Amino acid sequence: MSPVVDVAPLLHPYRDRDGDRDSSSQGIVPSSPSNGAGPPTPNQRIASLDVFRGLTVALMILVDDAGGAFPSINHSPWFGVTLADFVMPFFLFLVGVSVGLAFKKISNKTTATKKVMLRAINLFLLGLLLQGGYFHGRKHLTYGVDVRKIRWLGVLQRISIGYLLASMSEIWLVNNIMVDSLVDFARKYYIQWLFAIGLCSFYMSLLYGLLVPSWEYEAPRMDLSALTSGTQTIYCDVRSSLQPPCNAVGFIDRVILGEHHLYQHPIYRRTEECSINSPDYGPLPPNSPGWCLAPFDPEGILSSLMAAVTCFVGLHFGHILLHFKDQNQRVLLWCMSSFPILIFGFVLEMLGIPFCKPLYTLSYACITAGASGLILSIIFYIVDVKHCRKPTVLLQWMGMNALLIYAFAACDLFSVGLQGFYWQSPENNLVDGAEALLQVIVHSKNWGTLAFVVLEILFWGLISGILHMKGVYI
Repeated sequence: MSPVVDVAPLLHPYRDRDGDRDSSSQGIVPSSPSNGAGPPTPNQRIASLDVFRGLTVALMILVDDAGGAFPSINHSPWFGVTLADFVMPFFLFLVGVSVGLAFKKISNKTTATKKVMLRAINLFLLGLLLQGGYFHGRKHLTYGVDVRKIRWLGVLQRISIGYLLASMSEIWLVNNIMVDSLVDFARKYYIQWLFAIGLCSFYMSLLYGLLVPSWEYEAPRMDLSALTSGTQTIYCDVRSSLQPPCNAVGFIDRVILGEHHLYQHPIYRRTEECSINSPDYGPLPPNSPGWCLAPFDPEGILSSLMAAVTCFVGLHFGHILLHFKDQNQRVLLWCMSSFPILIFGFVLEMLGIPFCKPLYTLSYACITAGASGLILSIIFYIVDVKHCRKPTVLLQWMGMNALLIYAFAACDLFSVGLQGFYWQSPENNLVDGAEALLQVIVHSKNWGTLAFVVLEILFWGLISGILHMKGVYI
């Protein structure tokens, strides 16, 4: 099996592949058809997980492709939370749930560890290919990247880190205890919880305790018409700053990864300090600060460690699904877990820890993880308890091939391929032509773009359905 195909279990790891039923087999305790008391069927899928995963993929396409037309659903420029800021935590949470189901039985910890490391490396390398700069996206019929400026981290790389940490803890930090009560449940997994708390503590100590020195970077000369040099000096020498130029997250990435290997178009270019069209991108305002053009990676090293905690929250929900067979009890325990996390996030925000996706602050991690748990509870109740599946079948299909849709839709591989066929000039291609036609039909550029994105989501839903009917999962 090729490395690209083999990483698919990271997004839906409980699918049985190649008859592999040993230490990392995808055996699960599925939802039962009536009151949850039925016997488990190892190869039965939990439809609500596929629906939630499909919903996340659909949201990802929506905010990525329509966020420019509707900045209110695009990522928050720095502080705050929008619809787009929930997509990444949803993915991480679902990875954690799936890991909790994947390692029901571990016969050989060493073998399981090797398989986890191989899958994490494969996913990391796939992310490097898709987001490292090799593909240039829509509007650019070119490819290739200067290895001196390759971007090392990205969405799939962050997921691979979360998957690796959650899986390793599932293999090595779980006590061998039979779960017959909530007390046994806590005794079985308390070491994992302590490890997750340790990750939070490590993150918070560096975020607020690390001294960030002043630093320099080479700004794009095309944007520095008023400057005589491309070198910009950012004055910091502070601790505990959560602002874009002087935070510990960016400092660690600059030291370890290097300035040229970070994301070169950071989200804070949409802040009021850096854009006259804020919260959208735009020209620099007069007297804008020098850090507006500085690189910053929203999937950096320290923030990815904090993001892995979202996987551990999902892991907890997977354990509840695994050990408690009554459907209503599962929903109750999930809600009892979600609401305190959600409330704690809002309390932290009131105490001065703001919501910030680029830094993946603790308050942001809590509200997004709590929201993930509540949404899973609602979807599970509708789809797996009440068996109302027809309205969600399109999302379920998309969830079964989430990795394929991510690569071809979110990373623009499909649209870039179509744009390669054009009439007279590259601008006259099928993708841009279809979007322009819809804009003319609805007499609005923004709403035409939204209509195009909705059709795009439906298209990928139908493609996923065809693949599902043929038994193809990539």
